[in-house]
Amino acid sequence: MKTRVCLLTTVHPLFDTRIFHKQVKTLLREGYDVTLIVQWPKDEVIDGVKILALPTPQNRLTRIFGLTGRAFYLAWQQGADLYHFHDPELLPTGMLLKILTRAKIIYDVHEDLPKQILNKHWIPKYLKQVASWCAEIAEMAGARFFDRIVAATPAIARRFPVSKTVVVQNFPKLGELAAALPVSYNDRPPVAAYVGGISRERGLKEMVRAIGLLPDKIGARLVLAGSFSPPELEKDIQQLRGWERVDYLGWQSREGVKKLLSGARVGLVLFHPAPNHLEAQPNKLFEYMSAGIPVVASDFPLWREIVEGVGCGLLVDPLNPEEIAKAILWLFQHQAEARAMGERGQKAINERYNWAIESKKLLQAYRELME
Repeated sequence: MKTRVCLLTTVHPLFDTRIFHKQVKTLLREGYDVTLIVQWPKDEVIDGVKILALPTPQNRLTRIFGLTGRAFYLAWQQGADLYHFHDPELLPTGMLLKILTRAKIIYDVHEDLPKQILNKHWIPKYLKQVASWCAEIAEMAGARFFDRIVAATPAIARRFPVSKTVVVQNFPKLGELAAALPVSYNDRPPVAAYVGGISRERGLKEMVRAIGLLPDKIGARLVLAGSFSPPELEKDIQQLRGWERVDYLGWQSREGVKKLLSGARVGLVLFHPAPNHLEAQPNKLFEYMSAGIPVVASDFPLWREIVEGVGCGLLVDPLNPEEIAKAILWLFQHQAEARAMGERGQKAINERYNWAIESKKLLQAYRELME
């Protein structure tokens, strides 16, 4: 009889890269019976995964206080052998499931929550520190209940008990972003790409200003793929010099991301030096490397260790559009060096930074719990 596994998220979309494309598909291949509770229009089976639909909330409050109750009820009905949840707001749900069932419980920690809260634009400044402390207490209390903590980075793992914690990093799947018929690097137009959540804290303003500083004769374009957060940011940013050189594609499927990166010459990851960014390992950094393009990245100590260690790009002050523009221009004008950087990045993904290695850690954690 197959082990029944139920994954829960009230925040992430159905086709979230870490949850659906990596973890769920890995578990399916290993023979687990997988159910995913997620925001979706209807219950159905997709790629062998039983989807239990949560309604789209009208606002953040209805998501936190409405969807969590619904997610608990659906999860409890499944009678799963193991529950694996992905959002801090589901901490009470995880605790209840542990108390009311005999199932094993996994908390998957994507971000350093206490630090992340300090950077939330919707929380009043005078409440941020208190909210951060409350988040720390809630996670530590939850950790006492749960059977495993799956941390997305070593920095996050340091906050949890060593005996319960496993690091499963969000590295790319081998070959996923390598185009079957890639455009030769030297034949690509001068395109700088950014893929992921689009916000001020992730360097949107600096990217737009930097592309606007490049010489007209270059014909450079900045291509953005993702969703604006908050949505009204899109209208605000359109007033900046440089926006006339931006192509906004909106959210893209994995195939769409592959197509974009296979035609780009540079990948940008310019997070601001916020507390939760300094030791983050953003997907996009490794996805650019996987696609074989050089990166222009924020000069944080951890990122410097990766980028300079591999030799796959240039590091800049993410708050300085002039410095960003110089780095992009240098890569556009030195194609041989830029192509070599991209090749070194791709080699590092194939050898070290890939999901094939990380998935073994996830499966080992599942096997230990089920034994």
